Amino acid sequence: MPTISVTRDVLYERLGKTFTDEDFEDECFGFGIELDDIVEENNVVKFKIDIPANRYDLLCVEGLSRAMNVFRDRMVVPKFTVVPGKEKLIVDDSVSGVRPYSVAAVLRDMKFTEESYNSFILLQDKLHQNIGRERSLVSIGTHDLDTIQGPFTYQALAPEQIKFQPLNQDSVMTAPEMFEKFRQTYLKPYLQIIEGKPLYPLITDANGVVLSLPPIINGEHSKITLDTKNVFIEVTACDRAKCRIVIDTICSMFSEYCSTPFTCESVTVESSSGSVQTPPMKYQTMECSAAQLCTKGGITGLTPDSVADHLTKMFLPSKAVGEQVTVEIGPTRHDVLHQCDVEEDLAIAYGYNNITEQVPNLNTIGAEQECNKLSDAIREELARAGFTEVLTFSLCSRDDISTSLRNGKALEEAVQIANPKSNEFQVVRTSLLPGILKTASCNRKMPLPLKLFEVSDVVFKSEDTETGSKNQRKICALFSGKTSGFEVVHGLLDRIMLSLSEKNYSIRASEESMFFTGRGADILLGTEKIGHLGILHPEVLENFEISLPCSVLEMSLEPFV
Repeated sequence: MPTISVTRDVLYERLGKTFTDEDFEDECFGFGIELDDIVEENNVVKFKIDIPANRYDLLCVEGLSRAMNVFRDRMVVPKFTVVPGKEKLIVDDSVSGVRPYSVAAVLRDMKFTEESYNSFILLQDKLHQNIGRERSLVSIGTHDLDTIQGPFTYQALAPEQIKFQPLNQDSVMTAPEMFEKFRQTYLKPYLQIIEGKPLYPLITDANGVVLSLPPIINGEHSKITLDTKNVFIEVTACDRAKCRIVIDTICSMFSEYCSTPFTCESVTVESSSGSVQTPPMKYQTMECSAAQLCTKGGITGLTPDSVADHLTKMFLPSKAVGEQVTVEIGPTRHDVLHQCDVEEDLAIAYGYNNITEQVPNLNTIGAEQECNKLSDAIREELARAGFTEVLTFSLCSRDDISTSLRNGKALEEAVQIANPKSNEFQVVRTSLLPGILKTASCNRKMPLPLKLFEVSDVVFKSEDTETGSKNQRKICALFSGKTSGFEVVHGLLDRIMLSLSEKNYSIRASEESMFFTGRGADILLGTEKIGHLGILHPEVLENFEISLPCSVLEMSLEPFV
């Protein structure tokens, strides 16, 4: 969940009421957000408030206070309007391989204060971090419209052709020079988004003045200040839907400072695919059954009119028509996609603490899975035998299950990771043995003998399952000391079979290459092989950096479930 920082006194002034800290925490809980912390910075008390990740309209004090005032019936839901504008943004086809989408808008006759100016900048940062995924999907540029002249052009140029004075810099630079300088600044994480591409995106005005090099930095020429009256907002993105969400959010949050509140001016965006007016600022309606909305949330006793009133408090103006409720979804509520989102808002408005607890009317009885029940019983038996349980990673390297165990065919049945982040985690293990051997290697200084075991799942490819793989519960035990201890693991096998009341098992000479020749055995249940045991080959021990002889037992528990 994103966390926003708001000045307590500013928020209280906008809410029209002063709360105690405890009362405000309760107020936040009732609204569906959480007061995370209260801090003092430079003698100013600030609230750290956790916001749901999909509520982009609550990422600034303007949107938060507005939504809470509607929730507390202090104001009605405002109607956002878009008036036709004369500005134009031309999107060139050259950007299709870099950041193909762009929208724009104008906020006219704004009046910034220091507080609202800072909030304007912070909202952009929050949108960059949240929906913009650190600017990789969406980036925002805001400019003083009075210092530039339309029409504006969004195009892509070679880095050497780009030359302008970046924001808060003293001199004109080329794009490569900027990248070299910004490598030592807070902009470093964003450079990789476009670095290495043959063309960089660029927005210029009719006179060739550079507005921004998205997603890196704006130009110094068009920067906004406290004296800025008319703001030109441009958003570039790799995702068209997110692009529109961001422009709607910024305009709906800060159009309240325009001479005509909650009104913004459209910009014509022209591209080879056509011409559109942005920002969209669209309103949609959703028809819902009042009874179904209540039932899904476990709410009783609400009439359709009451349901509509509760939803209106959540910034979803609603009206009851018979047994149905018509819900209006405005440009600030892009998080409402389905009826379940409306049901959640109704539950918040009604109050989670007011919902009567009920036992679900379902005829089901919970019980531990037989496989887990058996595994727990085996764990207890092995612990009584003096073995210590370990828990190892489910992922391992390709070498761990193949060459290190002298098993060249192991990778044929292993599920491999498409994009492993490390050479240590390339495949899903097909054996518990590599993990136990690594544990023994890391505990060489422990008193001898080492007696370790693990009961867990391994994974194999399977054409018979929907996922193309299947889990298998296995048990693996290791004895390591001054002697091989084969008789110990053989005795452990007998003890396991005795605890399982299984007599129809036997062992036969194994051809597994991980064992000494003539020192390994397959475990048979009837005629079916279910595992093996034996003394590990010195080459296997060397691969895992173990200097003492080891005997191991590994078998499947699936036949006993």
